Amino acid sequence: MDYSKFLDDNFDAKEWVNTAFRSQKDPVAAKDQYATTLVMKLQMFIQEVNNIIEETSQQAVQNLPRVIRELDAVKQEAALLQDQMKMVKQDIQKVEHDTAKSMQTLLKLDAIKSRMTSAAEALREADNWTTLSSDVEEVFQSQDIKAITLKLKGMQNSLLMLVDTPDYADRCQHLETLKNRLEAVLSPQLVQAFTTQSLETAQTYTQIFTDIDRVPQLYKYYTRCHKVTLLGAWKNIIEANADDTLKEWLTEYYDLLLSTWHAEMKWCKQVFPDPLPIVCDLIKETLESLDPPLHSCINLYTQHRDTLTGLIELKQITERFARSMEQAVESNMIAENCSHVTSLDHLLLELYAPYRHHICTYQSLEEETLGKNLDSIKLDHEEIFETVQLLGSSVNKLFNFAKEANERCLNLTNGCGYLFMMDALKTYFSNYCKEFRRVLTNIKEKCRTSRRAGEEEDWTHFQHTLRIIQTCGDLIMHMDELDGNILSSMMQTIAHYTNPSSPVKEIGKLRFFGKVSVIEAHAALFLKNPHDIENLEVLVTKLGEGDLPSVLEDTKRELCKLSEDVHKFSFDIVFGTLRGYLADVSNMEIWTSKSAGGALTSDLPTFSLSPQEYITKVGQFLMTLPQHLEPFTMQDNPSVLVALKHGKLPYTDETELPEHVADLWLESIARGTMHLYCEQILKIQELSSHAVKQLITDIDYLCNVLDDLGLIASENLKNIDTLLKASAEEYLDVAESMPQRLSHAISNMRNIEL
Repeated sequence: MDYSKFLDDNFDAKEWVNTAFRSQKDPVAAKDQYATTLVMKLQMFIQEVNNIIEETSQQAVQNLPRVIRELDAVKQEAALLQDQMKMVKQDIQKVEHDTAKSMQTLLKLDAIKSRMTSAAEALREADNWTTLSSDVEEVFQSQDIKAITLKLKGMQNSLLMLVDTPDYADRCQHLETLKNRLEAVLSPQLVQAFTTQSLETAQTYTQIFTDIDRVPQLYKYYTRCHKVTLLGAWKNIIEANADDTLKEWLTEYYDLLLSTWHAEMKWCKQVFPDPLPIVCDLIKETLESLDPPLHSCINLYTQHRDTLTGLIELKQITERFARSMEQAVESNMIAENCSHVTSLDHLLLELYAPYRHHICTYQSLEEETLGKNLDSIKLDHEEIFETVQLLGSSVNKLFNFAKEANERCLNLTNGCGYLFMMDALKTYFSNYCKEFRRVLTNIKEKCRTSRRAGEEEDWTHFQHTLRIIQTCGDLIMHMDELDGNILSSMMQTIAHYTNPSSPVKEIGKLRFFGKVSVIEAHAALFLKNPHDIENLEVLVTKLGEGDLPSVLEDTKRELCKLSEDVHKFSFDIVFGTLRGYLADVSNMEIWTSKSAGGALTSDLPTFSLSPQEYITKVGQFLMTLPQHLEPFTMQDNPSVLVALKHGKLPYTDETELPEHVADLWLESIARGTMHLYCEQILKIQELSSHAVKQLITDIDYLCNVLDDLGLIASENLKNIDTLLKASAEEYLDVAESMPQRLSHAISNMRNIEL
């Protein structure tokens, strides 16, 4: 039986019992018998443990007096040690007190010794400088480079100890002159070593220049040697491929620069302690010194093609090289566990330098391109119908060109030219609106001409204007879509730089030159005007804060105003007929006539009179309006709804649109009719009693027509009708609740004194 389980801290009696029964060798035997056996074994084990505990306890009791005696002895020894420690502490304090002055004297002597040692060292170095200076000419005559280097290194070390001497500056100048002499002696061999890439020789000279503290000059020799080769390669590429364009030259030359970078990095790692900035500066200085310069080549290249297209083609080639260089530099920095971001930043700035000048003029370039695109959109035609069709088909072309402008901005400026692009788009759409208005003016004139000649009905012109309204709605809807696309592009290209967690290890997104933000660093590659960079930062900040709901808000307002003008033009076409019917209402002779047809009618009731011809024509015209509006508004046309929402109809409230557009048109024309009719009534000079009844009849007829159309008469028309129906005796009471303008005008017509 395994009794070790009883020692476990997490002993479980049930588990032990179950385990014991599972280990029963004879499963046939009775479990009761097996349990009895286990209990007996446990009882025997308990008895054995009790015996052991009792025996151990007895031994402990017997040993307890001896342990107490030993503890007393340790206590006495501790007390004795404490007394001895106190005595030692007192002795130490006494020694410190007695030797304090002596220690101060020793410290002063030590300081004197140190100063004397320094003075002796300075004297030795001064003497060494004198000795080295006297021997240096002989060493130079021996042409022993190692000996010269050792002499100059010794003089350099001596000079460190002579900083406070009066002739220190002269000594420094003398040493620099000697270093220049050594450098002049070494320069031919050094140039040859770098040109032939002799590894051992280059390593030797690197150590020499390190010893004499002339490492920057060594790097200049290296750069100068290889720059000559790379500049010659640029000329050879141009001369050997004279029939090719700058695109092919750049591609080939960038490939050469990239392979040169990798090859030189491999060689320089064996020569220089920190090769990465040296090779990056080599590429940068080479690009600075190209002959012919890259910016001149770009100017020539863009003269024979579209400027923006040419710039984008070349910039994409440069950007591919920039990405390759950045990946190579970053891989090297990771492998070497070092950071040389500044060297890469200088290189990137030089790569994009030829494009920064053109990006400064990007707005004018984009305006020129968009202007050419706009000129290609035909908007006018001799026939009105064809002109309306051209206006409708111009929308897709107009916004496709705008989308292309957005793509050009992304490809050329990486999003940094959005402010320029938006200004160019404003000019582009403003010019389109001017052309649209010019065409609209021509249509108006043609409509007036054809109406006078009786060639076309007003309803045909009205259908044309409704299609123009639909075009306005399409323009506004496309503008909203374009605005959203531009905002989305901004968020994807530049606005995410405001997020601190956004990645910065991408082309042109490094924090260099002490820039305070990632966007400023990014913009510095493409923009050279600090004011433009600042404006771009403001734009990005607004985007990050969600404080820029629309980037083309001014243009959209102009389109909405255009929609409103088209609605007014369309309204005027329909309302022109009604205006003609009501034009001479105030001058009709019937208002001063005492009778009708020679018979006295003053006693006739009002209902016996018939409405006059002018008002019946108005009523008939209004009754036919729905059937003319219905064919166009039966189908669900979102463009018309959008145009109507942003281009208010005359005589309508700025409320929610009704379910059917035709209802709003009918309401607008009916309100305009009532307004004009009321104004004409108020111009009547005099009303006879018969004329009053006739005018009431005309007004009631118009109100009945409006009621049949589901419309409500205006308050002014109702008030005029009420004032006309009021008798002379009750007129004063009725007039008190009416507008003074109406009550005074009607009282003057009826010769009723207020």
